[in-house]
Amino acid sequence: MERFEPMVAIDVDTKQAALKLFDELANDTDHTPIVKIGMELYYAFGPGIVREAKQRGFKIFLDLKLYDIPNTVKRAMTAIGKMGVSFVTTHAAGGSEMLQAAKTGLAEGAKAAGCPMPKLLAITELTSIDDRILHEEQHVDFSLIEAVQNYAQLSEKNGLDGVVCSAQEVKAIREVTGPDFLCVTPGIRPNLQVHDDQKRVVTPQQARELGSNGIVVGRPITLAEDPVSAYQTIRQAFMEGEN
Repeated sequence: MERFEPMVAIDVDTKQAALKLFDELANDTDHTPIVKIGMELYYAFGPGIVREAKQRGFKIFLDLKLYDIPNTVKRAMTAIGKMGVSFVTTHAAGGSEMLQAAKTGLAEGAKAAGCPMPKLLAITELTSIDDRILHEEQHVDFSLIEAVQNYAQLSEKNGLDGVVCSAQEVKAIREVTGPDFLCVTPGIRPNLQVHDDQKRVVTPQQARELGSNGIVVGRPITLAEDPVSAYQTIRQAFMEGEN
């Protein structure tokens, strides 16, 4: 099974803090993490923050979770495809037409810039969502697992590479998708007593055992006294047994 280096969510509020983390993590030359640049950092500092990460040799997960009408998503993905990132996201809830537009735009942008095609991942249900929110606030009659399975099947049908989901749902997704369909899992906490705003959390070792292709870890690394050491510990727990 394909497995990626852990993805470190650089969810900080200043450029200085982001560059400090980039520099610290880039020094771990044996095992370079993938860095995840999300909405907080990208909206504050724009494409320049992606260039800063690329200059330090990182693969980049640009997690902007596009969700709009198909034409808008296609044009945005065309711009993203030119940036040379490795992973991007869109919301499965946008439906088939939007998902197809996302893939088309991403491919056109990557081709125009001579960049490899990024992995296109769909957001299923955020790890801050639980069954109560799903039923009482979103008025969805399906169980959380059924909703995630539906989004995963929809994404695979429309040619996406995989989904972002809780590791607790990977087994259920594997039951309804092909063997090469990727499951990238946030909600990773080395200490399960510390959830922060996440609802569906697992440890790095549990994520590996459950079959995650990649894990996304933010605060347990970025808020640690020694982010590199924290990353190495989490990496060992997740990648243990890899050749």
